[in-house]
Amino acid sequence: MKIGVLALQGAVAEHIRMLEEAGATAVPVKKVEELEDLDGLVIPGGESTTISKLMHKYGFMEAIRQFGQAKKPIFGTCAGAILLANRINGQDDFHLGLMDIKVERNAFGRQKESFEVSLPIAGVASDFPAVFIRAPYIMEVAGNGEILSKYEEKIVAARQGQYLAAAFHPELTEDFRMHKYFLDMVKEYRGEKVQA
Repeated sequence: MKIGVLALQGAVAEHIRMLEEAGATAVPVKKVEELEDLDGLVIPGGESTTISKLMHKYGFMEAIRQFGQAKKPIFGTCAGAILLANRINGQDDFHLGLMDIKVERNAFGRQKESFEVSLPIAGVASDFPAVFIRAPYIMEVAGNGEILSKYEEKIVAARQGQYLAAAFHPELTEDFRMHKYFLDMVKEYRGEKVQA
C-alpha cells in the first residue's frame, strides 16, 4: 500500500513516519504525476491559504479532486481539513470542496494557545492524544458524513466515504492509531478485508 503526503508545506516527514509505522509505504508528493500510483493521500497541516496557492500554482487542485472522485481516500489534518471542506465560515469560496462539511478557521486561538488533550475517536481510540495548533473545527457535517470526535461540543474529526478530516495533528504524537484507521479506509476502498 502506497500513500502520498502532499509536500508543499507542513509536517510532511512526521506524517510519513506515522504512515510507515502503521504499515504503509509513504512518499512525499511534490508533482502532480506522483499521484498516479498512490492508494491514498494525506494533506497535512500548515496554512490553508498558502497551501491552496501552491496547489493552484503546481496544478494540484483538479488533480486531487480527480483523485478523490476516483474513490481514493484522502486524509486532511488541520489545514488539510479546511482544504477538503466545501464550506468555510465567513468565506464565499472553498479550496478542494470534496467533503460536505463546514469549517471554522483558527477556532481554538493562536499558536501560543496550542494544547494537547485525550480524545475519544470513534473507530480509532478512546484516548487519542490530540495536538491542537491554531486548529479549525468542523461546524457541520452534512450528507452521509459521520462525526468521529468532539471536543467541548465542537466537532474535531469526521469521515464521509473516502474522506477523513481531523482538526488536530495526529502526526505530532507517538500514536499511529489515526493513521492506521486511514490505512484501513484505503484497504476498504481497495476491496481488501480489514481486520477488526
